[in-house]
Amino acid sequence: MASQTLWGGRFKEPLAEIALKFSSSIEFDKLLYEEDIAGSIAHVEMLSSCKILTASEGRRIRSALRAIQKEIETGKFKLTFEYEDVHSAIEQRLTQKIGALGGKLHTARSRNDQIALDERLFLRTAIRETSKLVINLQRVLLYKAEKNFGVLMPGYTHTQRAQAIMLSHHLLAYISMLERDFERLQDCSRRLNKSPLGAAAFAGTPFPINRALVAKKLGFDGIVENSIDAVSDRDFILEFISACSLMMMHLSRCAEELVLWTTKEFSFAQISDSYTTGSSIMPQKKNPDMAELVRGKTGRVYGALMNLLTTMKGLPLAYNRDMQEDKQPMFDVVKTARESLYILAHVLVHTTFDKYHLEEELRTDFLTATDMADYLVTKGIPFREAHTITGEIVQYCVTHKMYFGNLDLGTLREFSPKFEPDIFDFILPQTSVERKQSAGSTSPQEVKKQIVHWTRVLSKRRV
Repeated sequence: MASQTLWGGRFKEPLAEIALKFSSSIEFDKLLYEEDIAGSIAHVEMLSSCKILTASEGRRIRSALRAIQKEIETGKFKLTFEYEDVHSAIEQRLTQKIGALGGKLHTARSRNDQIALDERLFLRTAIRETSKLVINLQRVLLYKAEKNFGVLMPGYTHTQRAQAIMLSHHLLAYISMLERDFERLQDCSRRLNKSPLGAAAFAGTPFPINRALVAKKLGFDGIVENSIDAVSDRDFILEFISACSLMMMHLSRCAEELVLWTTKEFSFAQISDSYTTGSSIMPQKKNPDMAELVRGKTGRVYGALMNLLTTMKGLPLAYNRDMQEDKQPMFDVVKTARESLYILAHVLVHTTFDKYHLEEELRTDFLTATDMADYLVTKGIPFREAHTITGEIVQYCVTHKMYFGNLDLGTLREFSPKFEPDIFDFILPQTSVERKQSAGSTSPQEVKKQIVHWTRVLSKRRV
């Protein structure tokens, strides 16, 4: 078997084929070939710098590694299950190309620090690309908030109508959520940006290597100081998946609202045909499947987090083969999170809001009840008493199948003599929104401040 060249001297019998298939990770860790080759090239350059390899040997190995990368990319060299993992596949191909010199590549390192390096390199790039998609979704939400500035809608608590708010204010809330997601990704990137290479199996190496040089060549901020921690740590993957779990929760909440808002019962919004699907049996159906899939894929990311937490929770130091199982959840989360961010941005671009229906819904409900209570407070009535009076008025309207707009001053004064003609302007939804004064509120001036803030932040943001 091809894999036996890595440790064959110790064993009298070759690895059974079913054992090789069971233990092989090449099917999924082949995705790390670019990172593996980049790490190997930096390692060889360091070995040459430290006189562990000659300059000529270093050049030959580097040249062969670059050639192998091209072979993989063109399909000339296929990473198949006969190899145990991507590292052994590349090393064995290297030996085929340049002979025994290829075996010197593994001087002063182990597959333990090698895979830890590859994963850090992979996630560093993945975080950068995911962060760009977060920014893009924030910009889409900002565009929608600007385009719909001035549109009012019912705001909800307990999934029950509560108060009138600006639609822009509601959309901006998701930008704030995504900002925390962005910050968590950047924090994760900073913590993972340390090189584990040179820890070897876990105890270090007697060769006079320069770990800091490799770290610098690969763009790391430094090295993982403790060699045991360097090969046994997977916190950086867990932290990334955890950050993505929170982010997917935010995406799922947004998707859920799109699902609700596009129902006949709500009719707040409509998604274009190009981002909806029909039914195989019911001709009238128009389903928000893209939003539903984002909502559904959130569970995959949560599952990946529990998967890896469970894998790691009982492992003694240092490296254990269980840790081979870290890659599939990592790859799946990267793919799922990026695709979800991408599709939700497109769905939102192709979503329109029904301004007139939203306004009608505000008129035919009691969303300014708090404003009526506040009005009575301005007339000197304690809030708790004002709350009771307003509740009685709401009950009166419900009993008589009326709304606030159907009331006259005489009827209102039966509940409190403090009501004056100005109450009718006070309880208009537009007035309710405009009267808000607290920072970050739904008033037009405060929402405008938020739009200006996010425009400034997102126009300058680069990752």
